[in-house]
Amino acid sequence: MGLLKMKIVMFTDAYWPRVNGVTVSVETFSRALIKAGHQVVIICSFYPESQAIERMSNPVMDRRDNKDDPVVIRVPSYPLPISKEDRLAKFHKWFWVSKQLNAFDPDVIHVQTEFIIGEFGFYYAKLHNLPVVYTFHTLWEDYIANYIPYAPEFLLRFIARRVVKHMARRADAVIAPTEQISEVLRRYKVKKPAYLLPTGIDPTLFTHTPEETAEFRQSFEAKYPSLRGKRFLLFAGRVGKEKNISFLLACAADIMNRAPDTALVIAGNGPDLSGFIEEAESLGISERCVFTGYLDRKDLALLYAAAEVFTFPSLTETQGLVTVEAMLSGTPVVAIGAMGTLTVMGGDNGGFMVRNDRREFTERVMDLLENRDLLERKSAEAIEHGHRWTIDRMADKLEAIYRETLER
Repeated sequence: MGLLKMKIVMFTDAYWPRVNGVTVSVETFSRALIKAGHQVVIICSFYPESQAIERMSNPVMDRRDNKDDPVVIRVPSYPLPISKEDRLAKFHKWFWVSKQLNAFDPDVIHVQTEFIIGEFGFYYAKLHNLPVVYTFHTLWEDYIANYIPYAPEFLLRFIARRVVKHMARRADAVIAPTEQISEVLRRYKVKKPAYLLPTGIDPTLFTHTPEETAEFRQSFEAKYPSLRGKRFLLFAGRVGKEKNISFLLACAADIMNRAPDTALVIAGNGPDLSGFIEEAESLGISERCVFTGYLDRKDLALLYAAAEVFTFPSLTETQGLVTVEAMLSGTPVVAIGAMGTLTVMGGDNGGFMVRNDRREFTERVMDLLENRDLLERKSAEAIEHGHRWTIDRMADKLEAIYRETLER
């Protein structure tokens, strides 16, 4: 391909309005590739909330909101019984998808899911002799028991391993977003070329003036009056048990006892939202604990900037993207050093990386709340460290992976 621009198709089940790390990764990389002059089409599941009926029924390859947007083709789908948030593409729509892609004539297939849409990608590549890059986003061995709790865990882990191995062995190159996932690939004895490539973040979305932040804070407090005059801690992400939110609520109760002017904001949606609301009530912190539900990405970016400390207790985070977003917003992070968070923070960079210990987590948050000089120093450090994970750097690496795979 030399320096010629490429036509890339990304196959993913998760895409907006589904909020998770895969969605952010796909959109962020696709926009950066388009900015570099490449063409990108995203094949994803149709979500009823996406309001994409017209595009779904009559997709046109150059139909976009603006030139920086990828073309999105949404495949009709069913609700997934084990997760109300997720969708499963209709298998018989394969020919419909294939017809749309023939008009695009892609150079590279990038599969980012282990489900039906991923199979579409592999099958299309096989028929047209195209290279496939596969990103192993999710450690299904650790996650799947949260989705199917009534099945034996050893059996679920076995199935998860087999599925991922099957995907990786058919690909021409495999991408791991964290060192921990790279290690899993080695344990799975995957022989294909493997690359470590974290997802980059666009820093412009998280750069705000003090006036913009203050204006947002005023409107946010008008919506949630209990936050008026409070310094608030922030969690952002899927509201599920795997995020260790019960641990955070317990820590928040300790912090609120010691610092009466603090509150906790939990931004996001998920299957366990109602359970955590009840848990906050049982801990006696419901009046100072706000659950926002899903937030628009621009509002979430402003919420990061308005928060005092970003608190992230997850033990199963694949990439740790939200910690990067918080740091780029100038908000210090206190997070448990596990998996993706460990990769991103690499120590006390931009905040404090702690063990899965309630007392230690609480003490590091209190250090930031009680010492203004420390808070400001960690805020500046967070911005500097966050810029190590910007999308332009990572997109250059992804482009190189595509070219190497094409040459092979």
